Amino acid sequence: MSFQYLNLDVSERVATVTINRPDKGNALAPDVLEEVTRMFNDLGARTDVHVIAFTGGERYFSAGFDLNEIRKLEKVSNEAYTALFHRAYRAVLFCEQPVICAVGGAAIAGGFDLTMMCDIRYASTRAKFGQREIVLSLTPIMDPLWRIIGMGRAKEVALTGRIYDAAEAERMGYVSAVFPEGELLTSVSKIARDMAQYDRACLAETKRLSNVVLNQDLDMSMRTQEWLFRSYIGSEENHQRIDALQAQLAAARKAKG
Repeated sequence: MSFQYLNLDVSERVATVTINRPDKGNALAPDVLEEVTRMFNDLGARTDVHVIAFTGGERYFSAGFDLNEIRKLEKVSNEAYTALFHRAYRAVLFCEQPVICAVGGAAIAGGFDLTMMCDIRYASTRAKFGQREIVLSLTPIMDPLWRIIGMGRAKEVALTGRIYDAAEAERMGYVSAVFPEGELLTSVSKIARDMAQYDRACLAETKRLSNVVLNQDLDMSMRTQEWLFRSYIGSEENHQRIDALQAQLAAARKAKG
């Protein structure tokens, strides 16, 4: 597949997807959304990819909706454009592999929503976050936002339309860590490569599990986790990784003398 607005690099079982529309702050025009959908659907089927890193580079993530495109819409004919956004959101959210988001700059409105669809979020000190839909007389995406930061905080983010810096996003639990400007991609790439060494099926199942248990009562979630654990423990992959870990620990003890 050829992509005009997305760059793809696959190395060491990590696929790095970079939004590349810098002249527009990586704004989400219809063609960009179509490419996001195709890219993540394609990557989800690739067995050589264990983890996906999603970024806009060190300077941007995405400034959000392309306002010139939205301004052309009429209420009676907006269905196709709205569907574009939600296909892209779902392609990221339900992608087979874990998706790590690296936010190097502004992630606003639709750009913020895309970060919300990722499993883990990291930011640089120059990152900014804002769910600005309310400012444009649009309703926001509340789910999965409330699952990430809680309903009370999600309401604040949605109803105020406020812009948050990286430090505040980390304090509210929206991002897992903040890295110095210019060091984001290197840092996230290492995290992704380390994660990609793990069993692909186990990574995918753990991602699915995290979504499933949210909608179950405690008894059912415990039963689901027991069943899933039982399907992996004692497997050949499990035995091989135990042997490798024990050999590594033995070598470390020997080196210490």
